[in-house]
Amino acid sequence: MVSPLLATRAYEAVQGMGATPTAAPAVADGPSFGEMVKTAMTDVVSSSKTAESLMTAQTQGKADMVDVVTAVASAQASLSTMMAVRDQVISAYQQIMSMPL
Repeated sequence: MVSPLLATRAYEAVQGMGATPTAAPAVADGPSFGEMVKTAMTDVVSSSKTAESLMTAQTQGKADMVDVVTAVASAQASLSTMMAVRDQVISAYQQIMSMPL
């Protein structure tokens, strides 16, 4: 969860109120938030496609039911996780937008 102080500092940095360029926090070496979201979405889509292909293979008699159930459960868990992250991002956005100027 985003702390209110961190959100306030980020908002000030964007608005240029009180944060100077030398006082900006150091950027960590790693993937950006957008890249992490893109990777997570790709994983969700991939697990869904795997589950769909296993369901098709099972109806043709080419896959075990255990594999199908495992793949569907994995896809469901991935989707639930992505939905929870989406809800938290929306909540953080709404908190930032409700802050007084």
